Amino acid sequence: MRSHLLNDTTAEHYRRSVTQGVERVAAKLATTERPFTGVTVDALSPLIDRIDLDRPLHDTAAVLDELDEVYLRDAVYFHHPRYLAHLNCPVVIPAVLGEAVLSAVNSSLDTWDQSAGGTLIERKLIDWTNERIGLGPHADGVFTSGGSQSNLQALLLAREEAKTDTLAKLRVFASEVSHFSVKKSAKLLGLGQDAVVSIPVGADKRMQTVALARELERCKNAGLVPMAVVATAGTTDFGSIDPLPEIAELCEQFGVWMHVDAAYGCGLLASLKHRSRIDGIERADSVTVDYHKSFFQPVSSSALLVRDADTLRHATYHADYLNPRRMVQERIPNQVDKSLQTTRRFDALKLWMTLRVMGADGIGQLFDEVCDLAEEGWRLLAADPRFDVVVEPSLSTLVYRYIPAAVTDPAEIDRANLYARKALFASGDAVVAGTKVAGRHYLKFTLLNPETTAGDIAAVLDLIAGHAEQYLGESLDRAS
Repeated sequence: MRSHLLNDTTAEHYRRSVTQGVERVAAKLATTERPFTGVTVDALSPLIDRIDLDRPLHDTAAVLDELDEVYLRDAVYFHHPRYLAHLNCPVVIPAVLGEAVLSAVNSSLDTWDQSAGGTLIERKLIDWTNERIGLGPHADGVFTSGGSQSNLQALLLAREEAKTDTLAKLRVFASEVSHFSVKKSAKLLGLGQDAVVSIPVGADKRMQTVALARELERCKNAGLVPMAVVATAGTTDFGSIDPLPEIAELCEQFGVWMHVDAAYGCGLLASLKHRSRIDGIERADSVTVDYHKSFFQPVSSSALLVRDADTLRHATYHADYLNPRRMVQERIPNQVDKSLQTTRRFDALKLWMTLRVMGADGIGQLFDEVCDLAEEGWRLLAADPRFDVVVEPSLSTLVYRYIPAAVTDPAEIDRANLYARKALFASGDAVVAGTKVAGRHYLKFTLLNPETTAGDIAAVLDLIAGHAEQYLGESLDRAS
């Protein structure tokens, strides 16, 4: 069994095995005609259930054959131009190369004596991102597992900086369309059920700052403690960007921590055309970025950035076996001093490889392409009488629903849109997402693939309309 350990004596075995795997995936990518096969849970479950994990196959080729049957054949492929659903991006090749390197070397980024150069690479990328944001000379940060963890840590820092022993008095302010992780983080941090104050949005799905000012004043007058305002730069449902400069003014006026959840909108940091859409982000106390959304990186690749490096001390815990206090005096850089995680992958390497091969402008160009495509999609939807589109895109998301000419019952229209999404997924021809707007069911394109065209959007809209019309026709037949 030692022949399977990766070391100096098994380097050739490693090369052959990885090459076989890469060739399988490359062949699959080259021949994938649809984003999904339409396989059902009932069809796929028995194939996996019958596998006895206590009886290995002892052969890489045989295992890859099996993997094709239980995974590769039916995987949802985000690289396909008609995958239009969630915040999943196609990935760039330099980042995939970085993934292969970091997995093989298997550095852990918690302490210097486990990562050495990896520590410095991550720190360099944090500095680079902070410069792009404009957080100033005392900024710092750390890579995380994703936006939810970054938001949790940001609110942890804000809670500690609020300097109150009465957690029940703390309040967090976020728009009604902010990410669910804000409320989840409040719960995990021991805050009360009413800790998150929901601020209404306008027709543009951006936080209403007049309402925010009113709520901040109300809470202060009630003897409560405004702990943080979470502004969103790219909401999950709409891609909308809150008015960051106005929110920054209010946070300064009321002495409140300003966190910007830019998990989605961080791609604008590299944009050649649309960077001004996130003006004001430089005034934040903390920022969440997900490189694995709009920097075209494999999951996971994310970070939390902070204006004042000293605030990261709230996540610090010293263990004698790992990062004893003497290492601080010895100026040994242990990233665990800043992180909620201990063992942590060298995910920063993927972004490093991307920047060294493609450059920031290359990333920005790709993100600009999907933002421009969304504008084109908006015009298609706005001109199509079959659809109602909710809001002009700020990033690359379009929310819409099919509106039949002969049906006026909103509940029946809801059912038609739900059916259309389900039928489209089952066909495998395209994958779209769904959400609710004012209690009604809508469909959603999240455009993160520069290979997607306006022709793809138009074709998928025709498919959706066809499925919805089929449902409504069958519904009328059943009713008659």
